[in-house]
Amino acid sequence: MNLKILFFGATADAAGSREIELQTGGNLTVERLARDLTREYPALSKLKLLIAVNEEYADADGVLTDGDKIAVFTAVSGG
Repeated sequence: MNLKILFFGATADAAGSREIELQTGGNLTVERLARDLTREYPALSKLKLLIAVNEEYADADGVLTDGDKIAVFTAVSGG
């Protein structure tokens, strides 16, 4: 399964990249992907990650499919 991972804002700084391609086996959940990413990029573990799949917020138990586009970002606040 091929996934395109896009990092935004602080997550891009933590990962040292704005975009990666990931090849992985099937039956990968959003929660498992988040764990795998924080293991690969430890600086991400200091952030509260939000994840969208194909431009929609994703539940932790959502199952990813081949070709999904994943956005990883943090909450944005302003005033």
